[in-house]
Amino acid sequence: MEKDVRSKTYKNEQLTLSVYAARSKDTKGREREEEPCAMRTDYQRDRDRIIYCKAFARLKNKTQVFFSPEGDHYVTRLTHTLDVAQIARSIARALSLNEDLTEAIALGHDLGHTPFGHSGERILNKLTPGGFRHNEQSVRVVEKLEKDGAGLNLTYEVRDGILNHNGDNASTLEGRCVHLADRIAYINHDLNDAIRAGVLTADDVPKHIIKVLGSTSRERINTAITSIWKESADKPYVKMEEKVERASAELRAFMFERVYRTTYAMGEEEKAERMLTCMYGYFMENPRKMPPLYYNISQEQSPARAVCDYISSMTDRYAVYMFNKIFIPTGWLLNNELN
Repeated sequence: MEKDVRSKTYKNEQLTLSVYAARSKDTKGREREEEPCAMRTDYQRDRDRIIYCKAFARLKNKTQVFFSPEGDHYVTRLTHTLDVAQIARSIARALSLNEDLTEAIALGHDLGHTPFGHSGERILNKLTPGGFRHNEQSVRVVEKLEKDGAGLNLTYEVRDGILNHNGDNASTLEGRCVHLADRIAYINHDLNDAIRAGVLTADDVPKHIIKVLGSTSRERINTAITSIWKESADKPYVKMEEKVERASAELRAFMFERVYRTTYAMGEEEKAERMLTCMYGYFMENPRKMPPLYYNISQEQSPARAVCDYISSMTDRYAVYMFNKIFIPTGWLLNNELN
């Protein structure tokens, strides 16, 4: 009998996972060594740490594509993250890869995203010396910013997958599952949001793309996952069949042309740029006005690094609140005007 649940999981992974999977017992470990948990593997602990961290909770109020949409069913950065986790786990399960590692990477992949979606990322990239990339910021969140600067002390494989989720360079196949799942998720739910917002109709999507991928989100996701399984099962890589990959790339290009780079989707970006630029300048001149964590970073590293960390951590709602607090005069009344 195994001495603990973790050992049982190790045994199950050895029996059931692909030879190309990342087994929990073979992790390269954490930057700071910790006592193992009797119940959970290191990847399972990483997943739990991400779910309960502050940056994860903030995702519910961060834009995916449309700023402050009026409706309860538009995708936020949190619902996008959950979509990615579900799709990535389905891919990992089909390929007999490590679902726990895959899920941990997926749940953490966008922790460093800015307010106002990719518009916010473009703005911070212009303002910050050396530029801004949300995948790098997501790693910084889990290594340096969470838990008041102590970080989450995640395993190498999870941090590597988060860093490389927007490319195909992850060191594990589980990380590459997340890369594909991210693309599958955002193309499909952003298309649904664009149709819901009246930017597109379902008939606008080119027919040859529909013929390959399917006419509904469910069909398109199923096509993508099935294609990855057919192309990658028992192989040392994770990719789609060429026909499906080509159609997916065409759908992505269509979305950039008809949704992401349109006046409708970017209509509020000028306002967001003014807000974030003004706040960036204000906190550069007044670092003591930031919370202690970020003020300390401004002293130990640089004001620019601290301001970038602080602004990128904000939700859309908090960014608007902070801008109003700094730059909008507060109304007041004389006592006799209240009578």
